[in-house]
Amino acid sequence: MATAPYRRSLATRVTALATLAVGLVVAIVAAVTYLTVRNQLQGSLDSTLLQRAHTAANVYLLEAETGSVIPSWALDAGDVRLATLTAAGTVYVPDSEARAFPKVGGAELAVAIGSSSYSLRTASLNGDTYRVAAVPIMPGHALVVAQSLAGQDRILDRVGLVMLLVGIGGVIAAGVAGWAVATGGLRPVRRLTADVERIARTEDLTPLPVDGEDEIARLARSFNDVLVALSASRDRQRQLVADAGHELRTPLTSMRTNIDLLAQADDHLEPAQRAELLGDVRAQMEELTTLIGDLVELARDEPLRPVFEPLDLTEVLARAVERVRRRGPSLTWEVDAQPWFVLGEASALERAITNLLDNAAKWSPAEGTVRVTLQQGVLTVDDEGPGIAEADLPHIFDRFYRSTESRGMPGSGLGLSIVRQTAERHSGTIVAGASPQGGARLTLTVPGSARPAPATHP
Repeated sequence: MATAPYRRSLATRVTALATLAVGLVVAIVAAVTYLTVRNQLQGSLDSTLLQRAHTAANVYLLEAETGSVIPSWALDAGDVRLATLTAAGTVYVPDSEARAFPKVGGAELAVAIGSSSYSLRTASLNGDTYRVAAVPIMPGHALVVAQSLAGQDRILDRVGLVMLLVGIGGVIAAGVAGWAVATGGLRPVRRLTADVERIARTEDLTPLPVDGEDEIARLARSFNDVLVALSASRDRQRQLVADAGHELRTPLTSMRTNIDLLAQADDHLEPAQRAELLGDVRAQMEELTTLIGDLVELARDEPLRPVFEPLDLTEVLARAVERVRRRGPSLTWEVDAQPWFVLGEASALERAITNLLDNAAKWSPAEGTVRVTLQQGVLTVDDEGPGIAEADLPHIFDRFYRSTESRGMPGSGLGLSIVRQTAERHSGTIVAGASPQGGARLTLTVPGSARPAPATHP
């Protein structure tokens, strides 16, 4: 199994990058300084060498017949070698000059011929480097002066050594400064990392203390937002489990009691009593099935995704009314619906509308009337029940919420929660209020159009 490559810490990488950056800058500065000093020294040497050559050529004249030359002491420079060059290429070195002279070339010959006013070049002799200058002294003759570059090279060597020591010191200082900056700058990151590790270990979702307004503080605030959302989600899960356990306990206990009674007294029960017990068991099973279905519906924590099924909301409403009408045959249902087309989930919308109608049927008196209207995407359900108390209005769409009056009635307190969830998934709203008939009014709004929309595909 391949292992992940080793990654250095962020502080190490910051220190390395700072050191590398400063080292590169120091190297560039050192190179530019060295080249500048060398060019300045070279220029100064060339200017001095030409000035000496011109001075010597103007003061002392060469006698071509005798081949006499200018002595080196006349140039007041012990490291300067000189010679004369004829147009024929003959080189004359003074008798007092026992040292060898660099080999002359075409540049010096051009000066002797008269095709060039002067020449400057670098030549080598026995491993040493010389700067060679030539100036004319009379027609057909040139004075050639050579000066060793050993002194200049020693100066450049010292400059290079100084630049090297300064560069090394700068790189070391940059490394130390980079390490100090990285260590101090990343201290809040390490503290935040330790807090995150502690939260993962202890599952303590208490928000972290935040100081300052920098990027680390913004990151900590964002993480606190995640902690708050996670804590709220965990609280909702715990509340859902606790409420579900409470709601499931009642039908399960009743079913177990009835089944035990059937098992123990089956031979002594009258047929009517037996049928009544079996009817109770079936009703409790249906209630339990409905409750489990509602719990599954509410427990879905899937991200909101668009649905692309075109629906006629009047058809969905008609199916829901027909289903609820069979459950409450004594009620009168007045339905006034205009065509309204939406993009949504047929099963979810039908379940939500059915829950609204079931709620109206549950609270309506016998022989009462439930009025249902659908106008411009606004579905209104009015009943003739006692209405909704002011204290209950803010909570009727909460999970498992049941008012004091509904404690003894069938239901789990999940129906209207499913209606709200379905409305939100379809970008709609659900509002509760008072009906003109004195009962409750529930208003479901679903965006759509009065005309069919073309089908859309994901």
